Amino acid sequence: MMQRIIGVMGGATVSDLDYQLAYELGALVAERGWILLNGGRDAGVMRASAEGAKSRGGTTIGILPTASKADANPFIDIAIVTNLADARNLINVLTSDVVVACQGSAGTLSEVALALKNGKTVFLLRLDVGSAFQEYRQKGRLIDVSTAQECVDKIAGLE
Repeated sequence: MMQRIIGVMGGATVSDLDYQLAYELGALVAERGWILLNGGRDAGVMRASAEGAKSRGGTTIGILPTASKADANPFIDIAIVTNLADARNLINVLTSDVVVACQGSAGTLSEVALALKNGKTVFLLRLDVGSAFQEYRQKGRLIDVSTAQECVDKIAGLE
């Protein structure tokens, strides 16, 4: 069976609390033996979640918006260069089996929308998207969680 890929999306600029939450999420993803995928850059949720995964011996994939592997953060094992800027967000969500959206802004919201539109289950980790995607909440495909542990436990429940 192929290893599960967990896409962790979120902002390049986040608070210390949200950085720590993304780090913890990455660590818990790795402990489950899942692969962590993110945007690969050396900032915010991307760096934190990859660093957390590597702290537990996990495997990380970074889907970079640029044409250079040098733009990947030091915790990325597999850097995929796209030179697609924000268009790489579709690759992020299509490659992920499940998407976790952490604190972020427009880019993160675009990934939530693309994931839902393409049939993925999305977990919102302390991210308020308002009522824009209410139909997906009702279908059980958009799930609010408040801790990294709760998130990982609910992802495991999908298996």
